[in-house]
Amino acid sequence: MASFDKFKELKALVDGLDADADKFFVKGNSAAGTRVRKGLQDIKNLSQDLRLGIQELKNKK
Repeated sequence: MASFDKFKELKALVDGLDADADKFFVKGNSAAGTRVRKGLQDIKNLSQDLRLGIQELKNKK
């Protein structure tokens, strides 16, 4: 089920990728690229869960 806490968690995941994205894109650190890819996969999964929860809440109203 969707909650504002899940939304905050999603925002924290996005914000948390900033340092690794900089290391990958600016400094060319490939290990950081792997961490960014994993983080993006986590974001994708959490986004889908949040999206379905929002739809469920919306349909209950």
